[in-house]
Parts: sequence; structure tokens; C-alpha cells
Amino acid sequence: MADILLVSCYELGQEPLGLVGPAGVLARAGYAVELLDLAVEDLDEERVASASLIGISAPMHTALRLGVRAARRLRVLRPQAHVCFYGLYAALNRDLLGEVADSCLGAEFEADLLALAGRVVGPPSNGRPARRDTAPLREGLRARERYVKLAHRGALHRVGAVATTGGCKHLCRHCPLPPLYGGRFRAVAADAVLRDIGALVESGVAHVTFADPDFLNGPTHALRVARRLHAAFPRVTFDYTAKVSHLRRHRCAVEELQALGSLFVVTAVESLDDRVLAALDKGHTRADSLDVFAHFRRIGLALRPSLVPFTPWETAAGYLDLLAAVADEGLVAHVDPVQYTIRLLVPPGSLLLESDAMRPHLDGLDAEHFSYRWRHPDPRMDALQPRLAEVAERAAEESEGIEETYAAIAAAASDALGGHAAASGERPARTRGSADPPRLTEAWFC
Repeated sequence: MADILLVSCYELGQEPLGLVGPAGVLARAGYAVELLDLAVEDLDEERVASASLIGISAPMHTALRLGVRAARRLRVLRPQAHVCFYGLYAALNRDLLGEVADSCLGAEFEADLLALAGRVVGPPSNGRPARRDTAPLREGLRARERYVKLAHRGALHRVGAVATTGGCKHLCRHCPLPPLYGGRFRAVAADAVLRDIGALVESGVAHVTFADPDFLNGPTHALRVARRLHAAFPRVTFDYTAKVSHLRRHRCAVEELQALGSLFVVTAVESLDDRVLAALDKGHTRADSLDVFAHFRRIGLALRPSLVPFTPWETAAGYLDLLAAVADEGLVAHVDPVQYTIRLLVPPGSLLLESDAMRPHLDGLDAEHFSYRWRHPDPRMDALQPRLAEVAERAAEESEGIEETYAAIAAAASDALGGHAAASGERPARTRGSADPPRLTEAWFC
């Protein structure tokens, strides 16, 4: 039995860094820590029974909402425990969590969590301070076989997530990072990253996801880590996320990373409408995205775009054009269908709340769902989004093929919006292997 219970509810199907990272810090200080990941296991009442401090990880919106639901159950089971929410969305929503949280900690929470443990549980046995290079405590996860896998060449491979940086140097208006980091980021020591990767490989991991908000915020650091990874474990592959602008600016780095084992890259395209991109302050244009698409086709590297197609500025014609462009660019198999259904989230503290472009569309705070309501000037777009979400959800439940689901979404959008989401017919050659491009078995959805 442990005095501290850390709980995760969702972290993109990965082994949750929001648990194993702080667990390592607390264990290093001498605390006994239990981990509970409700994304892959049931709530275990025995692990709750002795907890004086319950920490709930909230790195994203879905995790926060599920965490609130979990907190209500945990309070019934252990009413005397101190419940703390921590992470990005805990910080953004601290004013709305009073019903379920005794305290909330921000994005860089490790030292504060350790101090809280000292106040709630008592002084640690060895008093070691929090350190960012402390090894994550992954052994406390009890269902490691249930986490996301890499699907590649007809086989499934174990995946491990590591972060080489924290924060982000960019100020995209819809991102939760800028309100908390203000354009700052920090690097994690390469030695610490490699130790963590070594432990993952020893446990059977064959593919690493670099979970940085943007792996190329520090391209020199990224290359240093990737070179050392490849030298130590030449058979281990990896993926990473980077902005469109970085993929253009650092083409040589992208190609070297491919040679070092990069299988695919995630990039936040969001939209192909320049007006939308300007409103989000993305720092790239439609032409920039098309340029990156062409470069990745040329070098034979899989690109997996993420999208936010439902914003107040995306027109019906723009949405249909986006669907057509995905087909024109040979990317249908590279875009998870859920991406066509994502609606702009405006959490408390968002930079969007300061935007003149956003203000006319806002319709008040929805405290229950931890976001501001907004309306599209074209009611057809507001009606279409939940309809397409149902199509994507049904397809996932029935394991429908991506191309079939794309066709169903394109047909539904064309019917609802009175246009045609049709490709031009002048499609470029598909990316090598794109009939079955490498992917993780969990679609990205935060």
C-alpha cells in the first residue's frame, strides 16, 4: 500500500508520461507511489484505500474531463485524501475545479508536487529535491501490454514515449502551451533521455515516440538525441511532431532523422485556408503545407497531418477543398478520419480569447465542459461536425478501412454543404509504402 496514488485517464494511448515522470521524482525522494491508468485498467479500490494524496494528471482536455469523473468516484472511496490535479489543463482550469480538487498545479509541476507530498504525507525519507532528469518510474504501470502499438509492414510493435523538451517557443493561438509557457521551452539532458530509452528498449519497446510539442524547436538537440539513439539501438525506429514551418526550414535535419530511423512525422497542418491559419497564428500558409507534402513524397517519408477543420473561419467551400486536397496529395491513408471532425477548443486562458477575430463568435463559458462556446456563422458547419464525428466513431468501432471512411465523410460533407469534395484527378505519385503507411494504433485526439 502507498500513501500517494497518481492517476491518469488518457494520454493518447501511450504509457502516460504524466504518471511515470512525477512517480520517478516522488520515488527518488523516498515516497511509495502507486500508479493507476484508467485508460487501460479498472479503478482498483485497494490502491485507493491507503492514499493520503491522490494526484490526477490532466495534460489535455479529454484527460481533464475524464479526470473529473474519476475524482468524484475517488472522493467517495477515500474522502480524507487530498486530491490534486496537475498538468496543462489543470492550470488552465484551476478556477473551475474547486468542486473536485483541493489543489491544482501547473505545467512544470514536479517540484510543487513533491512539496505538496511533504505537506500532506509528511517529509520524504531521504529529502532529495525534484530533478528534471530523474528517471521515470515505468515499472508501476500494470497493463503495459495494452498501450498503443506501431502498425508497420503487417506487424505490431511495442511503443514507448519520451520527451526531449518541455514547452514550446511558438505562440499558436489555439494551443494550450502559450498561456503557460509564453514562448519558452527547455531541453531535457540527452543523457537522461537515452537512459530512459535504454530502459524502454530493454523492456521490449521497438519504436519510440518523441512526445515533444515540437521536436524541432531545438533541431541541434533533436539530432544529438536521434544520433545517439541510432548508435545505441540501430534497429529502433521513432516518430516525432514538428511544425510545418520547421519541416520547411530544417529539410536537412528531416532527411538525416529519416536516415536515423524516423518512420513518420506528425505535423499540425490544421487547415489549408490562409485566413484560418492567420487567425490561429500558425506561422505557415497553404503553400507552405503543399511544399512540405511534396518534399515528403520526394524523399519517401510518411507524413501524418493533424487538422482542426471546424473553426469560425473555415467556410463550407474551404472544408470541401480540404477534403479534396487530401486526396489530391495522396494523403488519404495518412490522415486518421477523426481529424476531419475536430472542432476548435477554446479553454479558459486561451490566447483566442484575446483575438478580435474570435470575439464575435464566442457564446459564453461552458464551465461543465471546461471550454468557451462558439458559433459558426454558417449553421451548416455547426450541424455537420457532430454528424461527421458519428461517421468517424462508427467506422472506428467497426474497424472500417480509412479510405472507406474518407469516402463516407466526403459524401456526407458534399451532401450537407451542397458542393463536391472531389479530387482533381491529377494526383501525385503516392508516398512509397503509403498503401499501408506506418502509424500508431491510437488516432490522435486530445
